[in-house]
Amino acid sequence: MKRHLASRRGFLGLLGATLACPLLTRPALARAAALESLTGEAFGTTWRIVGPSGADLRPLRPAIDALFAGIDAEMSPWRTDSTIGRFNAGTLTELRGAELVHVAQAALALAGDSEGTFDPTVGPLVARWGFGPIERGGAPGWRGLDVFPGRIAKRRQDLTLDLCGIAKGRALDCATELTRGSGLDFLLLDLGGELRALGPHPSGRDWQVAVEHPHAGNHTPAILHLPAGMSVATSGLGAQSFALGPRIWGHIIDPATAGPVEGRLRSVSVLQADAMAADGWATALFAAGDVGGPALARARDIPALFLFEDDSSLHHISTGGLGDVLTWRG
Repeated sequence: MKRHLASRRGFLGLLGATLACPLLTRPALARAAALESLTGEAFGTTWRIVGPSGADLRPLRPAIDALFAGIDAEMSPWRTDSTIGRFNAGTLTELRGAELVHVAQAALALAGDSEGTFDPTVGPLVARWGFGPIERGGAPGWRGLDVFPGRIAKRRQDLTLDLCGIAKGRALDCATELTRGSGLDFLLLDLGGELRALGPHPSGRDWQVAVEHPHAGNHTPAILHLPAGMSVATSGLGAQSFALGPRIWGHIIDPATAGPVEGRLRSVSVLQADAMAADGWATALFAAGDVGGPALARARDIPALFLFEDDSSLHHISTGGLGDVLTWRG
């Protein structure tokens, strides 16, 4: 099977969308209006649009599929024929194209804002640890990529670029704008566990999102109330990790150590107005680690939820007012 934009297992799930309804203990959810959904596949993961009962979502499919296919053709590091793939192989010396340059510029701006914990040039390190496709390339160094009007160039030919930490969020933002143009309201869009609310839940309340336990099969520790117009993304260990002895090794690289992030941090969920920012900051804050992640979130006033595991029990830290939209289930 061909791999495309790498998917990271999200720790967020829909509540009140389909059969997940009984998971909430509040009876009001069981009486909520029925919902319609449209599903598909992209970037090695699945997407879903949820709307009110009676809404005909089917006409959205061709445009959504075309949108995601176009982004994949430009930004997938798993494809040798993608624009990014050719840039990494050295057959392209610079990147052009409005959308691709926009996302690359956002990635480099985030690298600066996060003090380098988000580094879109760490692809060869990710591959070295068995998690990514960029097997050739030199040492990371995001400052070696230069931004010019309408193009991105690299100072070293062995530099590579991997936008997977931000491109899926951008794809979700573009899909949201596409659905907005259809005239439909009260929609929730889900791309591989990243969510964006276009309008409120059809009942008039916020969408309710389950913050999943890092270990499958455990109870949902909290419910996030996702307001209309907001996005949430999660980075964590999940499926892209392996245990060796007492340590869990994951796919998110700490640029300071050139290895997987160490510590007890298991997931970071970030709330932002757009999914690209939520996606990128979730990666950046996880890469910053147990202490650095919450410190960076507080310094930047980022609404984030950090889940830690100590002796098989969970504890959490919330920043930027995210605790105000959480309901803990005990």
